[in-house]
Amino acid sequence: MLKRRHFTRRGPDFRRGEQVSFNDIKQVFGLNHIRLGSWVDDEEKHKAANLIFDGLADLAYILKLPPQAIGLRQTLNLAFGSGGQPGVQAHYMPAHRELALAKNAGAGALAHEFWHAFDHYIAPKAYQLRTESNRGTAFASSCWLSEVSAISHPLNQRLEQLFHTTMLSQDGLDSHDYVARAVALDKQQGNYYFAKPTELMARAFEACIEAHPEIDNAYLADDIQGSSLAKAGGYPDLKHQQQILQQLLNYFEPLGEALSQQTP
Repeated sequence: MLKRRHFTRRGPDFRRGEQVSFNDIKQVFGLNHIRLGSWVDDEEKHKAANLIFDGLADLAYILKLPPQAIGLRQTLNLAFGSGGQPGVQAHYMPAHRELALAKNAGAGALAHEFWHAFDHYIAPKAYQLRTESNRGTAFASSCWLSEVSAISHPLNQRLEQLFHTTMLSQDGLDSHDYVARAVALDKQQGNYYFAKPTELMARAFEACIEAHPEIDNAYLADDIQGSSLAKAGGYPDLKHQQQILQQLLNYFEPLGEALSQQTP
């Protein structure tokens, strides 16, 4: 149970030791709506609010984003302990723009699912999507792989460089070994999952977040390097992570400045 577990964290004390509420999370991080499951009791609610607040604050700190930018201009919804799927830590639902964390198993998946939410949010702003339907279902990483034309903007050029660094070889002529390993994992399991651009980027993102030298937050991203998936080659290696992190910062810091100057 969540209320009986302890989650390690090293980083600035953004809450100053205070108990926060889910309403505080909504206001500080600019979320649109928060939904709590009916089976979440008060003790779980209080502990989860602190954990999620710290996780989102750490994420903003790492990416050099203003906290309000985490809510993606008040389009991102959050669910806790509501509508979970058996065996699934967390998931992102594009139709509702909702990041859902399971009550007892959502720990460690926050960074991964935030990337999915961001990947979905930025797609129509970065790529020339032809129909309204495509605008609602597209993910930027998939658009890049499908060679959808990018909207001309310096930030979009930085986003494409992030995709290039993560998924292509240095000369841009072949897939990165990280992608080749993901393809091999899919062949072993007989499905298409690990090599999806959305999942390649989400795993790369969470690996970079976990490896950050100043922040260690097990609720945000947990035990990636020691996992069986990492040992099987399912994450970027440490050198590749450093390259990806640099591109993440090159992109998110100026994006955060742009988002903070706009109104929803």
